[in-house]
Amino acid sequence: MTSSGDISSDLRRRIHAGEFAVGGKLPTNAELMAEHGVSKATVTKAISALADEGLVFSSKRAGTVVRSQTPVQIPLSRYGQVMTPGGTKGPWETATASQGLDGHMELVSVERVQADAETAALLSLAEGDALVYRLRHALIRPADIVQLQHAWYPADLAEQAGLDGTGKIHGGVYGALTAAGHRPASATETVSARLPTESEAAQLRIGGRVAVLTLTRLTRDDKGQPLEVLRAIAPADRLQLSYDDLPL
Repeated sequence: MTSSGDISSDLRRRIHAGEFAVGGKLPTNAELMAEHGVSKATVTKAISALADEGLVFSSKRAGTVVRSQTPVQIPLSRYGQVMTPGGTKGPWETATASQGLDGHMELVSVERVQADAETAALLSLAEGDALVYRLRHALIRPADIVQLQHAWYPADLAEQAGLDGTGKIHGGVYGALTAAGHRPASATETVSARLPTESEAAQLRIGGRVAVLTLTRLTRDDKGQPLEVLRAIAPADRLQLSYDDLPL
C-alpha cells in the first residue's frame, strides 16, 4: 500500500531531477490521489512533508508550487556602497545585482505610529513619541519574496529625509538619510532563528516548520544619534548574512 512517505519521496526525486521546475506546479491532489490510489488525507500529509522541508508551498489560488531555495548572500559592505546621495540602487538591489539576481525592494505600507516601549528605548525616545513605520518586501523579480523588513524612524527625521511618503527612495534609505545630513556611521545587529508565525509563513511562502532568521539592527549617525530600527525576517535556507572584513 502506498504511504504518504512514498509519495513524498517520489515527488522529492522528481523535483530534484528537474521534472518540476522552480515556480512550476505539482500535480493536483486529485491527480496524485488517482495516480497512487490513495486518500486525500494521504496526499495532504505527503505535500505537508515537502512544505516542511521548504521544497514547495501551497495556496488555494496557486496550488502546490516548487519553491526556490537559491541562497542570497547579503554582505555587510552593501551599506557602504550606497551612502552617496543620488544613487539608483539601495543595499538590497546592490547586493543582489552582484550575484546576477534582479533584486527589488517593494514598499508595502507607510504609517505614522506611536513608539512602543522597546522601540522608543532603542531610538532614545519616549514611549508614545511619533514614528514613521515602513513595511517593505525584499524580493527577487518577479515575485520571490526573500525578506520582510519592518523599519521605524523618528517622525521628524523621516520627514527631513523624505521617508514619510510612498514614493520610491532612489538609492535607498541610507542615501536619503545622508542627503538629509544624517550619514549612517554605525550599526548594531542581533541575529537569531525561530519558526515563523502563520502570517510570516504565508508572506514568505514557506511551510510553518521552515526556520526563519530574524535580524534587529539599530543604526546611528556619527554623533551617536539613533536613526533607524530595522527588524527583518527571512527564510534561513535562503538568506546568507556575510559580515566581511571585520576587525578582530
